[in-house]
Amino acid sequence: MNIIKNHINPFENNSGSMRITNLNTAIILIAVLSVLGIVIVKAEVIGVALCVSLFFVAVLVYAIFKDPKIGIYILIILGFFAIGASRYVQAPWGLTIDALLVLIYIALFFKSFATKLPWLKAKSSLTIVVSLWMVYVLLQLGNPEVISMEAWFYAMRGVGLYQVLAIPLLFILFSKQKDLNNFFIIWGILSIIGTLKGLQQFQFGVDPFEQRWLELGGAETHVLFGKLRIFSFYSDAGQFGASQAHAGVVFGILALFKKTSIKLRVFFFSVALAGFLGMVISGTRGALAVPAIGGFLFLILSKNFKILLLGAVLGIGVYVFFAHTTIGQGNAEIRRMRTAFDPNEASLQVRLANQRKLKGYLASRPFGGGIGATGNWGKRFTPRTFLANTATDSWYVMVWADTGVVGLVYYLFMLFFILLSGARNIMFKIKDHNLKIQITAIACGMAGIMAASYGNGVFGQMPTGILMYATMVFMFVSPQLDKSKRLKSA
Repeated sequence: MNIIKNHINPFENNSGSMRITNLNTAIILIAVLSVLGIVIVKAEVIGVALCVSLFFVAVLVYAIFKDPKIGIYILIILGFFAIGASRYVQAPWGLTIDALLVLIYIALFFKSFATKLPWLKAKSSLTIVVSLWMVYVLLQLGNPEVISMEAWFYAMRGVGLYQVLAIPLLFILFSKQKDLNNFFIIWGILSIIGTLKGLQQFQFGVDPFEQRWLELGGAETHVLFGKLRIFSFYSDAGQFGASQAHAGVVFGILALFKKTSIKLRVFFFSVALAGFLGMVISGTRGALAVPAIGGFLFLILSKNFKILLLGAVLGIGVYVFFAHTTIGQGNAEIRRMRTAFDPNEASLQVRLANQRKLKGYLASRPFGGGIGATGNWGKRFTPRTFLANTATDSWYVMVWADTGVVGLVYYLFMLFFILLSGARNIMFKIKDHNLKIQITAIACGMAGIMAASYGNGVFGQMPTGILMYATMVFMFVSPQLDKSKRLKSA
């Protein structure tokens, strides 16, 4: 009797298109279509674009609320394309990253009403050290040297806000081996696309939108002696070169040492080759630090004498090629990279002179000149100040100038604490071979980016920023991933 009483007859329920016959649904649908029709008629082409954009935004919001992990994947993709998109459509693309991070948190909040979420997964020493850095960033508002609150707001996002918002999300949502595998696939595909776009610029030149960007000021740093420095769809050539070198190191290690299928190995080799090709055509000398330091760390972590010896020979060979030969001097890319090994190179001397000036200025300012006082934000909001008119040319020099020696010391402590924690897990905790290679690859990539950030403002820019945050989290959750794999195989 109860079975018959509780049985639901599917023919007595509206589904699919039949739901439109409901009066309330029909009224809402007609109202929405009417508004869209008016917008299209009044605004014409812009109206159509607006309606299409609203449709995609609605689909995006729905997808993230259904599965917040999708938001992280979109965040990684947006990190690659947001800056490039601003050359084609004038919009606050950078703020879309802020909005997406907040949206993922809102989605998780509402999802927690129906499903118990593992918020405690975000409880980690990594979360603590990055949160302390963000506290320091917030305290910078009380720095008496701060002139522009707007400059602080825009600059602090890349310096600390994205990091402290993204890392807890990654702990909660990226906690499985499958998440790590997907991360590599998405990163690899996006890196190949980045190199293909760079090759298009290298072979055929820039398109009209990129040409406009160059004419508005980009050419000052991207057209040297009549030669274009390739920037792809990244913020600049420095970011493009370092990011592609980063991919080259990480995927090169995966291709050579991870036990996997032929299909995946070919993919890893393709990403690595595309990455190193992108590094070369970018004309970015600082990017050489990524394979140099990343490779050096790999030799240490491998604990294999043969690999150590082979790596040492290869490293010496590369140094001799660039520093003590003129082979390939007719090639503009090789010629520019070779200048990185010249201690008397003109631009290096200018950088050192600027650092000496900053040292004198900051001697009486242990907390720096305020976040946003240097670089583009300084030029935009406080253009007549000393810091705004003194080039930093380095992520660490920027941190030093903005937050002082106190901020720089803690920032470097934070980075080395994270890297050494990852190295400890690799050497003493992870037993599974493939997982160890994966974590070794991203740790070596992080070491390379840390080194390259001395020459360029790489670390806090996208897409390197979001890749670094994911790298940090995977290094810290790797012991749990290893334990889970061993339990499954037991």
